[in-house]
Amino acid sequence: MTRLTAINPEVAEGKSKALLEGVKAQLGMAPNLMRTMAHSPAVLDAYLKFSGTLAEGVLSKQHREQISLTVGEFNQCGYCLAAHATLGKMVGLEPEQIQQSRMGSDADPSTDALLKFSRKILEKRGFVSDQDLQDVRNAGHDAPEIAEVVANVALNIFTNYFNHMAQTEIDFPEVESLDSHAAACFQAEGSTCS
Repeated sequence: MTRLTAINPEVAEGKSKALLEGVKAQLGMAPNLMRTMAHSPAVLDAYLKFSGTLAEGVLSKQHREQISLTVGEFNQCGYCLAAHATLGKMVGLEPEQIQQSRMGSDADPSTDALLKFSRKILEKRGFVSDQDLQDVRNAGHDAPEIAEVVANVALNIFTNYFNHMAQTEIDFPEVESLDSHAAACFQAEGSTCS
């Protein structure tokens, strides 16, 4: 049961109404996450600006969705996993890539390094080692990409925690949980499971 009710855009008022209308115009719908954030126009506006600004960065849409899936799985956010699996398909991720991204990996070594770095940020609460940073650099990633990985991880932690608190009703096709072997591998830091 939801703890904060999603606001109906038709009855929203003031800045919340304007923001939700903008979301609907862009996406064709106003997802429950944003409708729930609309209780505070400041929260919804901050989320939209942060997300929108990162969309103009150097990381590809695919990489941003893959980071979102890595973070969502780590934080066990059903809403975000459903949303980003759907969005991932829309930006061209294959089902295998979505599954691998949830586990913080990818078949492409460069993308794999980004996702592993994302996971290190989560596991170490930002206190990554010099080696963690060197590993992502060795995979060809520069300072702008590294900075944006941190920002995308932070944005997704925000939405994950917001959904945990609000128990947002999922309005995207739900994803199946990872099988027990894959889940155990994901939770084991530094795992080499396959």
